[in-house]
Amino acid sequence: MDPLSLSATEASRRIHARELSCREFMQAALDRIAALNPTFNAIVNPAGPTNLLAQADARDAELAAGRSRGWLHGLPIAIKDAADAQGFPTTRGCVLLRDHRPGRDSVMVERLRAAGCIVIGKTNIPEFGLGSHTFNSLFGPTRNAWDPAVSAGGSSGGAAVVLARRMLPLADGSDFMGSLRNPAGWNHVFGLRPSQGRVPTGPGPDVWVDQLSTEGPMARTAGDLGRLLATQSGHDPRLPLSLQSDLGYAPPEAGDTRALQGLRVGWLGDLQGHLAMEDGVLAACGEALAALAAGGARVDEARLGTDPHALWDCWLTWRRALTGPRVAPLLHLPGARELIKPEALWEHDQSQGLGWTDFMRASQARTRYYHHMLDLFGHWDVLALPSAQVWPFPVQERWPRTIAGRTMDTYHRWMEVTIYATLAGLPAISMPAGFHPVRGWPMGLQLIAAPGADALLLRVAAAYEATRPDFMARAPA
Repeated sequence: MDPLSLSATEASRRIHARELSCREFMQAALDRIAALNPTFNAIVNPAGPTNLLAQADARDAELAAGRSRGWLHGLPIAIKDAADAQGFPTTRGCVLLRDHRPGRDSVMVERLRAAGCIVIGKTNIPEFGLGSHTFNSLFGPTRNAWDPAVSAGGSSGGAAVVLARRMLPLADGSDFMGSLRNPAGWNHVFGLRPSQGRVPTGPGPDVWVDQLSTEGPMARTAGDLGRLLATQSGHDPRLPLSLQSDLGYAPPEAGDTRALQGLRVGWLGDLQGHLAMEDGVLAACGEALAALAAGGARVDEARLGTDPHALWDCWLTWRRALTGPRVAPLLHLPGARELIKPEALWEHDQSQGLGWTDFMRASQARTRYYHHMLDLFGHWDVLALPSAQVWPFPVQERWPRTIAGRTMDTYHRWMEVTIYATLAGLPAISMPAGFHPVRGWPMGLQLIAAPGADALLLRVAAAYEATRPDFMARAPA
């Protein structure tokens, strides 16, 4: 039996039943990582195996004495290299931060450790997490779990590949512009961007305005996804805007598809041609929509009902306002402009001309959009979109310059499909949808729900999983 083929939930059950030791699980993970990580480059700055096996032995001794730290007791996890984990560098994929070692865990990592996990290293990201393609000048590119010649997506690309290649049972990630959803879709796993404030992130230099990015879970099964989100969630007084409401999720019984019966699904597609889409993307999502309908959902075409051009302008303003200050503190270092990637410099330089009035107008536009989305959820339970506009592209490319003959005018325009959940602070899940008919690359389907409806998305994902068991069980060769 391969321990790494188990879901995290089943591995936890066996460990607690003393059918599988923490050492056995850790050794299996270390062996798999040693075999695969040189090719896929998903894990960076790993801890030494001797240290990790000693921690696993200590977890086994605790269980032998009748003590468990929680459901993650003894399970190995690698933390996305955007979150602080004491004992490991937080480089954010930047050469200038290669030696940056935080003195404490982030709130999320605190919670994972408290539940019993063993942190084994970090997962690779793009520099500063910018761009949905995981490569940087410090560690190099992470390669897609299904085809090492193409991108893994990003910015949680390392996390998605770790899951898909069965190196680890769970992964955390974060999502600003689809950074949980895009790599999940491209690697045939689940990724969930929680409601704004559901998972306290940081704390960082600002806890009031910088809320567009959020941490969240990735997993191979809907059950694992829900358990990990429950562990990550909950108010923390250091993050005053974190939600005080409970997640309200209980895993359904295996095979329960009742969450799909009567579910109103609004298919937004390419927004009536506004979004450039590569051939085959919409068809792959159509497979997932057909499965939802077969399970009892009502799937109909829907319209966003607001000007997407104005939303993009609003997005650019918010993105510049939040990204520029993240880059600025490093620019005083010698050679910084030569070492920082041009996309990050572009974000910073664009932010320098941004005035307070411009930002407030964008905030008001975002407010109007939020209220508009509340009205839409009076008609639909979930809105559906592809998780990406293109199939995974060659790993040596920085970003797609064109899609279906249309020029992309920024380095992130090709991921415009992800901004509609982010701007309104809505929960959104990426579920495996289909595969490229020739190349076998995965594609995901986004489902977006009303504010706070994270539990609905988890129930729908579990029901969807039950309708396509063979498809969901597919793994890279």
